[in-house]
Amino acid sequence: MTFHRDTRAQVNRRTQNEFWKEHSKAATVEEMMLDSRARELTQHELPEILSVLPSLAGSRVLELGAGIGRFTSHLLTKAGHVTAVDFMESFVERNRQDNGHHSNATFIQADVTKLDIPQNRWTFALSFSFALSFSVDYECSATVANISFKSDSKRDFNPTCYRTEAQYSHLVSSLQVEVPEGGQKFGFDIVLKKKVQAYVEMKNNQNQICWLLEKVPRSSSTQNGFNTFQQFLDNQQYTNRGILRYEKMFGAGYVSTVGPSTTKEFVDLLNLKPGQKVLDVGCGIGGGDFYMAKTFGVEVLGLDLSNNMVDIAMERAITEKLPSVQFEVADATKRSFPEGSFDVIYSRDTILHIDDKLALFKRFHSWLKPGGKLLISDYCCGEKPWTPVFEAYVKQRGYVLYTPSQYGKFLQDAGFCNVCSEDRTAQFIQMIKTELQRAEVIKDEFIQEFSEEDYFAIVNGWSEKLERSNSGDQRWGLFYATRD
Repeated sequence: MTFHRDTRAQVNRRTQNEFWKEHSKAATVEEMMLDSRARELTQHELPEILSVLPSLAGSRVLELGAGIGRFTSHLLTKAGHVTAVDFMESFVERNRQDNGHHSNATFIQADVTKLDIPQNRWTFALSFSFALSFSVDYECSATVANISFKSDSKRDFNPTCYRTEAQYSHLVSSLQVEVPEGGQKFGFDIVLKKKVQAYVEMKNNQNQICWLLEKVPRSSSTQNGFNTFQQFLDNQQYTNRGILRYEKMFGAGYVSTVGPSTTKEFVDLLNLKPGQKVLDVGCGIGGGDFYMAKTFGVEVLGLDLSNNMVDIAMERAITEKLPSVQFEVADATKRSFPEGSFDVIYSRDTILHIDDKLALFKRFHSWLKPGGKLLISDYCCGEKPWTPVFEAYVKQRGYVLYTPSQYGKFLQDAGFCNVCSEDRTAQFIQMIKTELQRAEVIKDEFIQEFSEEDYFAIVNGWSEKLERSNSGDQRWGLFYATRD
């Protein structure tokens, strides 16, 4: 079996080589991108992709699939050294002609799948090619940003092997490689995944995707049997089925208690104005984001760590036809934005998962414009000691909880002013009671669409929340503040 699989791979590679030899003779950007609008696309795409990169100052960059160097010239002005690799000789030669005058550039013509270079040498490995193709043997031991995007998943005359974005995300997050020296295992965390807006706006292509990945050590202790917290969320708490059954209970676009009514109540506190930029951290499937954009004319960027949540949100965004709302799979503790990027940061029942809340709030403070507003609702806790049942619940969910007053103190320590911390547990209890009443009304419809098991999983979960809240262990807080 291995012989046949290897032979087929070799045939595919030869076919690709022959195709690109035919389409690389002039070494133009139109040839390289197989698009007559390549120059116009590059003008919009290049700054968009470069904007998600962390600082490259002093770093060693390995650029895979460099082509004729449309990104190389920009990387060379930012990085300490760039090694640009492509398997087409004509592309490499064109890149060398245009960028060879830089003293910090090296050009290599090679098949990246056979590239033999030292391990742990690179600070960043970047791929701007149409199909992601890399080996972690090339990556550094510290931080790696690997950017790639895929084209349409349809097979056409181009012999590229396309995959879905879900397949790519699963591939990179599941990958583990053991380093021979010391036996340490490494893998990739997804820092962000987003659609490339240049392709959405110019070609109505929703399938051009950008990933930013970070190489991290993998320990033997996993998150409930999963390599990453993201995998835990997508495979346990927020499966596609789980998300849709929450939405059935909470209302279209929402996966949290009394979504539409509390969204209106809390958003009204922000006094939004048309044209303002809002960051939603933990956006779920986007109900609140669509509401803000439609009602107030704001631009919204929704972040969520769950691939499943964002995939559904992206599908809904196409239906809603709201280009002012965009979504990313992103880790808010690692994502970076320029200072003063947003007028408002909004987050609903999400930060309970994050350990170092003070560090995150400092990031929020930096991302807000002077006078910008922050609004958070989140699960909190009562004073310790907790009951054993609540201890077990928090551990199973991977929550990191504080009292409402402690939460507010973190915001003050992060530099926010006009901090208001409200214990809204009484409202939370009433909301759960309302949800239980509504669940009884739609019980038959829900069971027909999902199952009786799904129904009682949610209803019993709410009943347990009521018990925890009534006992004083589980609290619910609302927090709003301003950047001075």
